[in-house]
Amino acid sequence: MTLLADAALLVVGLALLLAGGEFMVRGAAALARQLGVPPLVVGLTVVAFGTSAPELAVNLTAAARGNGAVAFGNLIGSNLANIGLILASAALLRTLAIQSIIVTREMPMMIVASVATLVMGFDALRGQVDSHYDRAEGLLLLLLFAIFVYYTVSETLRKRSSDPFVEQVREHWIGARLWSLGPSIGVVVLGLAGLALGGQLTVAGAVEVAAALGAPKGLIGLTVVAVGTSLPELSASVMAARKGETDLAVGNVVGSNIFNLLFVLGVTATVGEVPVPPDGQPDLIVMLAFSSIVLLLSLGRREITRAEGALLLIGYLGYITWRVA
Repeated sequence: MTLLADAALLVVGLALLLAGGEFMVRGAAALARQLGVPPLVVGLTVVAFGTSAPELAVNLTAAARGNGAVAFGNLIGSNLANIGLILASAALLRTLAIQSIIVTREMPMMIVASVATLVMGFDALRGQVDSHYDRAEGLLLLLLFAIFVYYTVSETLRKRSSDPFVEQVREHWIGARLWSLGPSIGVVVLGLAGLALGGQLTVAGAVEVAAALGAPKGLIGLTVVAVGTSLPELSASVMAARKGETDLAVGNVVGSNIFNLLFVLGVTATVGEVPVPPDGQPDLIVMLAFSSIVLLLSLGRREITRAEGALLLIGYLGYITWRVA
């Protein structure tokens, strides 16, 4: 295949991933409501999982095919893009005012997840030759994810009237649409099929593009694939910022980063080892740095200004340019 055909395969795969994720979220949300699941729980679990569904589909496919470098690059690149591209773009549209619950609950968990991922990714410091995420580390990440979900859901159900972030998530995503049981299941199945096929085409396209360009697979995952799978977060955060729902714009990014590191990486590492490429450890350090910067910016004035958004965007583009070069 030519480079153009490989790139087209990658684009088609990403399009199927995005469409599949959207169908799955809408169908799963309607199905959960049919089964009597509280709307707040739907907003915190089904919807939040849906935004990370493209990353999960790509990573599981890459792990199954032995292309762990694509899985690593996609995951860490998505988290970098969430902050340096998506959150920064939302801040450029409008200063992002952040309510305290995101700063005290979601952001610290994002830092914990980033630190855990960083430590697990430096096996060389523990005397091992190659760094990778194995099944034991995957299960540990999933345990942290379960603790986070339990704490968030229980606190939300206990104080639902005082959690404006969760109310915004529920209103923005769930809406008034309520399908019957049959159509809800059909939409979920259609979404899962789109995710499965999209994951196959995306990984195949990424591997072929990397081979055609003579570039590392992890680099294609870190850039093209990562940005492509992060498009749902970009759309949701920019729309939320334009509507003035700044908590949703920030919470969408922070929640996606938590899901990516604890759930997506946890599941992928449990299925098969995820190697850290030789040039992947700086990506882990920069990811933690970006997460820490967002927390520090939010601690004082509880906002991220347009100037700070511009600096985040410049930092992200500068790092990606350096990695490509």
